[in-house]
Amino acid sequence: MSDAVQYGADSQQLAVSCFVGNTLCGVDTEPVQEIVKPGQITPVHHAPAYVVGIMNLRGRVVTVIDLGMKLELGATALTPDSRILIVAWQGEALGLLIDTVVGVVPIDRAEMKPSPENVRGVQSAMVAGVCRVDDRLMALLDLPAVLAVDEGHVRN
Repeated sequence: MSDAVQYGADSQQLAVSCFVGNTLCGVDTEPVQEIVKPGQITPVHHAPAYVVGIMNLRGRVVTVIDLGMKLELGATALTPDSRILIVAWQGEALGLLIDTVVGVVPIDRAEMKPSPENVRGVQSAMVAGVCRVDDRLMALLDLPAVLAVDEGHVRN
């Protein structure tokens, strides 16, 4: 979280809050370039199962990752509320397929709590911390961990 945006004396960052399944997640706004509706997505054979495919975004080829599959929360169904967060990652644009965007929220890093001890595995490794947003808990995702290449779970 060293890339967090800081405002004055307190350390806050902005996060896009979104639902992945029934889980409220946050993604740091710094690498988010835009939020788009899913369009034509072409499957990629022999890619990891969490890779939905590729899409053409105004002349750029963007790899689309199903965030639900990556977090092992189940596949994200395409609905009218589905969105793709376009993020800058290692010189490329990647798309994160989510169920719905809630909004952009400020997060006070001083109030961030670690993941609960009973959360293990993929979710624990990909969550930077947990914070309260309105009346819900939101898992702030560790984007480098989420976007790390996982050679397992390859589709044919």
